[in-house]
Amino acid sequence: MSARCISMALADFYATHNKYSTKLNLHWRDSNQDNIDAPSLALDLIKNVQVKAIIGPQTSSQAQFVVELGNKHHMPILSFSATSAFLSNLGKPYFIQTAVCDSYQVKAIATMIKAFGWREVVQIFEDTLYGNGVLSHLTDALQEVDARVAYRSAISNPMTDDEIAQELYKMETMQTRVFIVHLSPSLSSRLFFKVNEVGMMSEGYVWIITDRVANQLDSMNASVIESMQGVLGVRPYVPKSKNLDNFKKRWNRKVVQENPNFEVMELNIFGLWAYDTVWALAKAVEEETRYNSTYSPRLGVFEMAPRLRDAILKTNFKGLSGRFNLTKGQLEPPTFQIVNVNENGERGIGFWTPSEGLHKKLNTTSKKTYSTSKDDLKPIIWPGESKCVPKGWAIPTSGKKLKIGVPKRHGFTEFVNVRHDSQTNQWIVTGYCIDLFEAAIKQLPYAVDYDLVPFVDKDGNQAGPYNALIDAVYYKNFDAVVGDVTIIANRSSYVDFTLPYTESGVTLVVLVKENRNKAWIFLEPLFWDVWLTTALAFIFTGFVVWTLEHRINDEFRGPAPDQVGVTLCYIASFSSLLTVQRLQPVINDINDLIKNRDNVGYQNGSFVLDLLRTLNVEEPHLKPYTTAEQFAEAMTNGTVSAIFGEIPYLRLFLAKNENCAKYKMVGPIFKTDGFGFVFPIGSPLVPDIITPLTTASSNSLTLDSFWGLFLITGAASLSALLIFLSIFLYKNRHLLRDSSVPFGQRLRAIGTCFLKKDPSHHTARTNDGQPIGNGDPANSPPNADVLPIGNGHAENPPHSANGETTAQIAEVNTHEQQSQPLDPEPVGQEGGCSTEPGNSDPDTAL
Repeated sequence: MSARCISMALADFYATHNKYSTKLNLHWRDSNQDNIDAPSLALDLIKNVQVKAIIGPQTSSQAQFVVELGNKHHMPILSFSATSAFLSNLGKPYFIQTAVCDSYQVKAIATMIKAFGWREVVQIFEDTLYGNGVLSHLTDALQEVDARVAYRSAISNPMTDDEIAQELYKMETMQTRVFIVHLSPSLSSRLFFKVNEVGMMSEGYVWIITDRVANQLDSMNASVIESMQGVLGVRPYVPKSKNLDNFKKRWNRKVVQENPNFEVMELNIFGLWAYDTVWALAKAVEEETRYNSTYSPRLGVFEMAPRLRDAILKTNFKGLSGRFNLTKGQLEPPTFQIVNVNENGERGIGFWTPSEGLHKKLNTTSKKTYSTSKDDLKPIIWPGESKCVPKGWAIPTSGKKLKIGVPKRHGFTEFVNVRHDSQTNQWIVTGYCIDLFEAAIKQLPYAVDYDLVPFVDKDGNQAGPYNALIDAVYYKNFDAVVGDVTIIANRSSYVDFTLPYTESGVTLVVLVKENRNKAWIFLEPLFWDVWLTTALAFIFTGFVVWTLEHRINDEFRGPAPDQVGVTLCYIASFSSLLTVQRLQPVINDINDLIKNRDNVGYQNGSFVLDLLRTLNVEEPHLKPYTTAEQFAEAMTNGTVSAIFGEIPYLRLFLAKNENCAKYKMVGPIFKTDGFGFVFPIGSPLVPDIITPLTTASSNSLTLDSFWGLFLITGAASLSALLIFLSIFLYKNRHLLRDSSVPFGQRLRAIGTCFLKKDPSHHTARTNDGQPIGNGDPANSPPNADVLPIGNGHAENPPHSANGETTAQIAEVNTHEQQSQPLDPEPVGQEGGCSTEPGNSDPDTAL
């Protein structure tokens, strides 16, 4: 195929460029894929034929030897099929990869791994220069998406089918179910036949092939394709073009003419790269014809070689394979197509580009954000004809149970309690941490078998400190650790933790004394945003109350400062309910202890000891204790002035102590990340267990705790305000409708009316302040609502029920009106504010 494409390229180029003064003359050598023959044949071409450049060799293993000759003799070597990443890192200026380097595809593969949420993969690679070249690049790309290579399996041509099957059986016993295959087409064919035989091409498995095989799926045997159903692959995308369609037609005709008795050979991208390589070299040679190139036997180099190499590196044109740009010594990173093998071939399910990530379709007209979402790919048919995305891992078919290490505590056993049952000779493990882990496991969508194994020595005591227990996970003596294990930075460097499930931090517990003079203690239970929202809610509610009351309630009238004062008294009366007494600690923080050279207690075996040492607490003043009872005794008898420990233990100590009121947690909190479950780095269980776990809440209440209350309060106040304003504006709509008056003056009239007292709700009062008239009907004088007040008295004034005359009542009311400044008369057709629908004159009605 390569030879045919090279010949057609030479003919096409000079048919198109018939005025060129140069022409490439091809000298063929067949190394028969032999690594030893390749360099000797290349040396023959250089010295005896005196060629100006070499196209080839075909394999990466051959290329590593030929490249040295090219560099020594200043001979440009152009390879369209040697794709190993090792070759691009050799630093050989005369080697030019006119193919896409294998390292370019790893980011596309890693993006797919991230899109589907897989955390571990197994890499199956060919044990050659081609296969090994991509290992480090793939590892780095996976680390960038928080995934890792759990196992590498090297496959080589000398291996028998049985040996390949044995390697597959080994991988079947592992948890990981995502496999990345980087093999040649011949080895891939052998591998996938065996994958089907051992039952690993079934539901739940993921197989991803790299571009070497994905580029040649069209030319692979039908039985091989049948064994690869559900496989995903990545390959460089070849854009459609009219030139490419015409070339494929001519290719098929030529193949049929030359091999009438053979099946038509499919054209792949390696043939297109070979075609474009010839065009690139022919253009470069023509560019150098103005220089006189001579061969010097003494030096053994071509004087034109540097200029020819530079001309090749300037190549940038649109070829049959797409954009053919060699400016960096190798073909530039292309767009990768993602394919899914099914039925009789493969179908495209999306694309990956370095700038935009995953997308179903290519869009060259507009910029898109970088996508790592599986939703940006078309539907996939997975192995076993499944349409469900595989989880990427499973409990091994061998039925191995997870070995979960558990610490054996002597104090604070509420977290973890390990005891031995002498009758059954069994260990019984209970406690909060155990309950939480078991609850999380039950919520997983699959079964996980495990055994809880106490970390004890032959005498039944804990076999070492917590760091030793964590080391046991690193060294694979345990599959995980469940217990009160604190997440700290140095531990996270060699094991994985779940999210913390307890409150985090280290602080002090000290004795306290009562202090009733601390006025601002009420601020502590709530976060600042809750107090701010509360204050705003008070002010808004006060404003609404004033708006609703000031026209009908004398207490909300008068000068502006008085009205503001009433509102503020309302807020203050509520706030005063939160004032409580204060307990003041004897010691404020760790610095007081260090300064006073006081003894400090800590939990025996805890990492807190190392923290105290870093805080420069002197060793003689450090006192270890194991149980909460020992803490209390040491504090009571004055052996220590404070206990320095992790907050979960200190809270348990305070909760268990009958005299907890005399202790208090104080000082700065030295941050840790709380308790977490321990797993090996990259364990697929970690993200699944994280989902059922919840983290501990803070001491203080957040705004989230009250948003519903604020919503209800705000909605009620706002509704009352809107209803009031709607009624008020409706009653006084005549003030807004008067088009003869400027709009601004109408608004001022509305405002003036709003500030006036509402006469329809006015309540007359007696001399002792009791309401009459529109107050209690039982105490109202007869016909008081129609009595004209005139100049403040009336003839033959009738008596009220309590003996006071109506004239006295009128006089009181008149005096009230005279004591207040008169509001200007608002404009309007009806001459003032509206009262009730009858709209009686507010100045003449009682």
